[in-house]
Amino acid sequence: MERHYTNRIKAVFNWSGGKDSAHALLRAQQSDMYEIVALLTTVNRSTHRSTMHGIPLPLLQAQADSIGIPLYVVDLTPKGNMEDYDAAILRAVEHFKTQGVTHFIFGDIFLHDVRKYREQQLAPHNIKVVEPLWGKTSDEVMNDFLTSGLRTIIVTTMDDGLGSSAIGHEIDRTFIDSLPKEVDPNGENGEYHTFCYDGPIFRHPIPFRLGKPFQQSYDIRLDDGSDKSFTYWFADLKEF
Repeated sequence: MERHYTNRIKAVFNWSGGKDSAHALLRAQQSDMYEIVALLTTVNRSTHRSTMHGIPLPLLQAQADSIGIPLYVVDLTPKGNMEDYDAAILRAVEHFKTQGVTHFIFGDIFLHDVRKYREQQLAPHNIKVVEPLWGKTSDEVMNDFLTSGLRTIIVTTMDDGLGSSAIGHEIDRTFIDSLPKEVDPNGENGEYHTFCYDGPIFRHPIPFRLGKPFQQSYDIRLDDGSDKSFTYWFADLKEF
């Protein structure tokens, strides 16, 4: 049945494919305030996988198809800098402004520097930032997630944190209770990333399989101008 939107705000949802994106999308849909015209996702042009989560493009497309919202892919230059990222996102902004989009929705929880960056990037283009998960503690957000019906597995971890042993774990109460105290329950500090495959935002579950975990390192320029290498484990997600 065709849906008719009346006085809803046109928005783009910034989709990572993980639990916080899925959780924020669920809350945005439940608010009934937004007409979400697309799921915007960033993909490495070389690997055809999403940045950080490492989700292959076909699975991102499968998520969007099951959700029922078109996927809009932003190809990023491998090892590109922030200027490359900003330019790619702003091209997307100009594209969506022609469709009447005025808001971009994100799944951040408490990282004020990240939110400030998003607002500074988008405000000059008259795009407002929406954060459906903002304003609660990380524990409160996780408790809400665990009762939401969304299902997700860990697909990326930091090598010097949870390591390869956490890859493939389902996010449930048992797993959250087992986390070391220094690990944020939602992995908001980059401790882990996830792939959401089932729950109330989906018309049907997303079939997938886990390949052998692999390791990859990145050199990242810090705020003080120095470079630091970070090593991550990835699940090597595959289509089923």
